[in-house]
Amino acid sequence: MTRTLPSLAAAAALLSALPAFAAPFAYVPNEKSGTVSVIDTATDKVDATIDEGGQPRGIAASPDGSTLYVSDEKANALKVIDTRNRQVRGTVPLGRSPEGVRVSQDGALIAGASEHTNSVVLIDAATLKVLAQIQTSGKNPEHAVFSPDRRWLYVSAEDGSEVDVVDVAARRQVGSIEVGRRPRGIGFTPDGRYAYVACELASTVYAIDVAQRKVVATIKAGEFSNGVTVAPDGARVYVSNGRGRTVSIIDVGSNRIVATVPVGKRPWNMAITPDGAKLYVANGRSDSVSVIDTAKAQRIKDIAVGKRPWGVAIP
Repeated sequence: MTRTLPSLAAAAALLSALPAFAAPFAYVPNEKSGTVSVIDTATDKVDATIDEGGQPRGIAASPDGSTLYVSDEKANALKVIDTRNRQVRGTVPLGRSPEGVRVSQDGALIAGASEHTNSVVLIDAATLKVLAQIQTSGKNPEHAVFSPDRRWLYVSAEDGSEVDVVDVAARRQVGSIEVGRRPRGIGFTPDGRYAYVACELASTVYAIDVAQRKVVATIKAGEFSNGVTVAPDGARVYVSNGRGRTVSIIDVGSNRIVATVPVGKRPWNMAITPDGAKLYVANGRSDSVSVIDTAKAQRIKDIAVGKRPWGVAIP
């Protein structure tokens, strides 16, 4: 029996029908430029600049990468950006001086921290309706981060020494965990067992047992530790050190720092690629993003972005 090979045109059509596995984009809000830089993580070059129009700070992306959620201090609102046409398509009030924004792992909920109102705004991602404004006891909440199972929100109280625990279903604060002075970045391990909190004035990272709501380890980091990102496999925690101009890498098994990587001036918030291969660090005073090869624990590139980059989001 003779078999006919497909024509080149047919083969090309078949290949074009297969799903594309392109590297994700990294999105960087530039607080003083009123823009969001779009970095292609395959080339580590700026692919586009989105005119956000205000003062963007916190940023998060929907799990499918179709939508960005950006807190805008000038508008006191959450701006919703469509990543396909790279245009703002909606706003949601957040209260005065909004900062950190997070999306639950299932993409259903958005949380925005509002400093001057001492609250967290909980938003339905499908309808963009505000579900609750939850008061917290800690002053000036900067980050509100969902646990992987969406049961809890951990909220860092910038002008305090505590992490407030919010029951998402009950929509109220149910506890606080004492940590060091000026807690900022928070990251959960993928299994939800531990949360790591960077405290800036203590220059220390606190490992919290989530079930016990108890600090189980303290790790001295670089000077003015603030941003926290956890590797997708949960083996490493990355901490930016603002005054130290470095990123500390913590081994979760031993809760010890295993490497320190120099970056730009005033490193702030960060994000890691889904495969865990590269970490992107916003350098607020260098107007750049440093790219770290996580396997080698080395900075491999600095990418110029807008003025005062606040953080990074990678779907």
